[in-house]
Amino acid sequence: MLMRIAAEGEEVASSTGSSVVVTLQWDELLVAFSETTKIILVVALLMMIIEFLELKFERKIRGKITERPINQYVIASLLGAIPGCIDAFFIVSLYVHGLVGFGALAAVMLSTAGDEAFIMLAMMPEKALLIFGICATVGVIGGFFADGIAKLLRLKTCRPCEIEIHEQELDFKHFLKKHCYNHIFKKHIPRLFLWIFLTTLTLNFLMEKIPLEQIISGLPKLTLIVSAALIGIIPESGPHLLILILFSKGLIPFSVLLVNTLSQDGHGLLPLLSYSVKDTIRVQIFTTVFSLAVGIILFTIGV
Repeated sequence: MLMRIAAEGEEVASSTGSSVVVTLQWDELLVAFSETTKIILVVALLMMIIEFLELKFERKIRGKITERPINQYVIASLLGAIPGCIDAFFIVSLYVHGLVGFGALAAVMLSTAGDEAFIMLAMMPEKALLIFGICATVGVIGGFFADGIAKLLRLKTCRPCEIEIHEQELDFKHFLKKHCYNHIFKKHIPRLFLWIFLTTLTLNFLMEKIPLEQIISGLPKLTLIVSAALIGIIPESGPHLLILILFSKGLIPFSVLLVNTLSQDGHGLLPLLSYSVKDTIRVQIFTTVFSLAVGIILFTIGV
């Protein structure tokens, strides 16, 4: 009789324990889903507004940017600092037409943060604006250096290639269908939602189960900076979101996030890859090395 009662007690305890585990898992999923939904709603709105403005003023920008090299560096860097990938695609289009040089290409890739920029704005607007400003400034400086190196090494770039640039007048129905639905909601939002959700869920779980803060804070700062620059080579959102969320949780310093933002190009380089593998590799090497140099300077002065 006593053995039967004990067995029943163990069974109840076991079932209660499993229900607690299931509840905790669902709670973690719901928290991650809630955080992701809040971020993605802001991101979608920002993407629609910025894409509309970029399409509206594209022709004026194109006229100004090709006048002088300094114009190319400044305007390419300012465009790159605008969240999203259209600015980078726009400069790549001008580059393959031979309308801007290698310096403008490097400038936009240094200053752009791709889709992660929208997430930064949603999560930490003040820090995001600071990073955009720094990246734009570094982009201008990097543009000068890139053109100087290209001339010094006598790199053959800007061989014109006929590709289509969006020329039609901006129509609201066309914008909603082609840009909002086909581009933003079908192409970007599902992937971004998945990456944000999985990254948030994973980090929340790790922070509960593993002393993540102690492990990361124990790593040498220079190691984090070098890792951030190398991670920037990956043309996908996930790894960069990891850096962003680690920073938002106070696990890595500002300099690491900045170096990663400078190094990464989002999807901006993908159209260039179909035009010239050599130019893609060259600009990727330049932005990675230049970002790393900025990181080492920040490390030296203790930022």
